Amino acid sequence: MKRFSGKRLWGALVFLALGAGLAACSTQPPMPTVAKVDLPRFMGPWYVIATIPTFLEKDAWNAVETYELAADGTIATTFTFRAGGFDGPLKTYHPRGFVRDTATNATWGMQFLWPFKAEFLITHLDEQYTQTVIGRTARDYVWIMARTPTMPEADYAALVAQLRTQGYAVEQLRRVPQQWPAP
Repeated sequence: MKRFSGKRLWGALVFLALGAGLAACSTQPPMPTVAKVDLPRFMGPWYVIATIPTFLEKDAWNAVETYELAADGTIATTFTFRAGGFDGPLKTYHPRGFVRDTATNATWGMQFLWPFKAEFLITHLDEQYTQTVIGRTARDYVWIMARTPTMPEADYAALVAQLRTQGYAVEQLRRVPQQWPAP
């Protein structure tokens, strides 16, 4: 498990606090979420296909986010990736998700560091639960994910078009290199 040094911990705290504060002051219109998420069906591994990345994942390769519904209703999350290349060092983070809207299960708080919870909105989820988009009202970060390491280009293009209409700067999207089985 990745441990933060004192300096990195404070840097992460400041980053999250500023991000939360900026999101609270956002003049962006609300981000639409999906109507309903079947949480048990949503659980499991998701490959990150593309992202407007946070500072932690700017150079991520083979990125996978895995969700597990805990007995207390929270979502145990494991985020793994290789830093800088397929043979780069393995990075692992364990944030915890908290469902904020139990009517839809589409609005979560994601906590990397107590007490801060970053906004986590499920804005797209196909009927088969094979493709999803996680966004934020601030439109600063976004994740296009799939149950497989690749997705058809037409599907990817449609999701990028959807993000553009939602106000995202899609030119900031970074395709995450995926190679499986991992070398």
